[in-house]
Amino acid sequence: VQLQASGGGSVQPGGSLRLSCAPSGRSFSSATIGWFRQAPGKEREFVTAVNWGGGSTYYADSVKGRFTASRDFAKGTVYLQMNSLKPEDTAVYYCAAGSRNARIITSQVRNEARYIDWGQGTQVTVSS
Repeated sequence: VQLQASGGGSVQPGGSLRLSCAPSGRSFSSATIGWFRQAPGKEREFVTAVNWGGGSTYYADSVKGRFTASRDFAKGTVYLQMNSLKPEDTAVYYCAAGSRNARIITSQVRNEARYIDWGQGTQVTVSS
């Protein structure tokens, strides 16, 4: 499944952005959709994950209370609403999807190796 990620940009500290992730050609079905990010010179890290079919949403401690992942069934799209952005949120953000047939188990949602399909990444820059 090809994933289309969009919505990145440049904002000042304290600002907001909303990222979108949609599959091309097929639905998410029962997949877990995750967002990861990679800052310059750093390894890619987990941000959040949500099960398309329902259930829990998971967040990295660094974004809890500021970022919200949501699903729009009508549009077949997952959103990442990012508020109170900080310079340390600057990174390329990737959406990824696990198997369409089953959600990723809770203990593994932060493991990028469990995700099969990846979007192309969208740049988020937070700077004054």
